[in-house]
Amino acid sequence: MTDTLGKLGEDAAARWLESRGHSILSRNWRGGRVELDIVSLDPEGIHFVEVKSRKAPVMADPAVNVDAAKRRHLVAAARKWLSGNTGLGQREVFFDILTVVFDHTDTHINYYPQAFIPVYA
Repeated sequence: MTDTLGKLGEDAAARWLESRGHSILSRNWRGGRVELDIVSLDPEGIHFVEVKSRKAPVMADPAVNVDAAKRRHLVAAARKWLSGNTGLGQREVFFDILTVVFDHTDTHINYYPQAFIPVYA
């Protein structure tokens, strides 16, 4: 995936989330070796949204690329983001995946709210 495709996908994802009541708190946030695509807030809580963008045709939904290692990375990034953004009070935290597939003039978005729940040992 090119950086341009990723940027276009994240732009589309942010617009889509905002159209559904989310306020974007951060985009492309980096904290050392960890990064988050989009952090948003809605009445339910804080959403850490991993965006996967592809050009059609695709063989599988891009969400399958968020494997266990990527999920651990997202949780570590979320912890770091939360430690630096303490002014939001106590809120529920969600890990979502949003996929964007560009098919010529069409854009297809699939949103997976609460795509995974971190497991702590």
